[in-house]
Amino acid sequence: MKPWPLVLICSSLTLLTFSGQLRSSEDERAGLQSSQSTRSEPLSRPDLYSWHETDTLASITAFVTQISDEDSASYVPPEARIAVFDNDGTLWAEQPAYFQVLFAADRAMEQLKQRPSLAGESPYRELATGGLPSVVAGGRSALGKLLFNTHAGMSTEDFAEQVTAWLTTAKHPTYNRAFDELTYQPMRELLTFLRNHEFETWIVSGGGVAFMRVWAEAAYGIPADQIIGSRVKLKYDPDRRTNVRQGELLHLNDGPGKPVAIEQIIGARPILAVGNSDGDYEMLDYVTSGTGPRLGVIVRHTDPKREWKYDRQSSIGRLDRALTDAAEKNWLVVDMEKDWRQVFTP
Repeated sequence: MKPWPLVLICSSLTLLTFSGQLRSSEDERAGLQSSQSTRSEPLSRPDLYSWHETDTLASITAFVTQISDEDSASYVPPEARIAVFDNDGTLWAEQPAYFQVLFAADRAMEQLKQRPSLAGESPYRELATGGLPSVVAGGRSALGKLLFNTHAGMSTEDFAEQVTAWLTTAKHPTYNRAFDELTYQPMRELLTFLRNHEFETWIVSGGGVAFMRVWAEAAYGIPADQIIGSRVKLKYDPDRRTNVRQGELLHLNDGPGKPVAIEQIIGARPILAVGNSDGDYEMLDYVTSGTGPRLGVIVRHTDPKREWKYDRQSSIGRLDRALTDAAEKNWLVVDMEKDWRQVFTP
């Protein structure tokens, strides 16, 4: 068995203390309700309402305005205006575990209900007795089994139906909201702002591409063919006349895998990249090292009241190397607490 994408597996350390990291529902509701800013600065960008009028916003809008101005020395033609965004922790939340891992755990519990005999097999045995932390305690092998056993063997259509059903019924363990409601409103506004300036917006994530394609267009306005993620091998079944997911990884779209996938799938070097962790380091470096005007942006999680506060020591979305090198590489760091008037989509 091939290892599952590290972007999912590395959640293990956090999952071991899963219950301890969940704040009270009362605190979360208060944080969600207080997502509106108490600051009263003038609002010069109603199209970017959820952003405070900070230097960060000014830098982003100045870059977009300059490269869109035909009279500017920094002008970039529309066909070259390509922006790439990580997903987990950049466009939607990723704590206390990557959402696809939580989907896999819920899917496994459904399989147990349908086939109780699975309770004697790993990782179902650990999941039934000790929950997800017990599975994670078994290391990468156990978590890999969980992910492959719940993701593989289905047709691509059946898998999409499973994801859709889960998103319709599942609730985030901390916020008690649907997972696809925990998208970041400032980032959704930024995506729209870029497209209004003739940018092509792409997702380049370590998460599973088939998982994201189910819901990302409705959430972000990004079509399925502009989503790049980790991929498993598929096998065509002539009897069923469909592609069936296999229990083997084809491409790990994390770290150095991101620039490779961008080259292979997009076929051009973007001019704007946005991420939130060291898993986005190579993508940011690849994009900003090209010629001409370019911008790299890091979303830093600094808001424990409305979301979470984590960076260098986190086992999920660790932001260490990229944060250290941001100033030297001229990457813009978005401070979630200071730069965002509102965090989650209402």
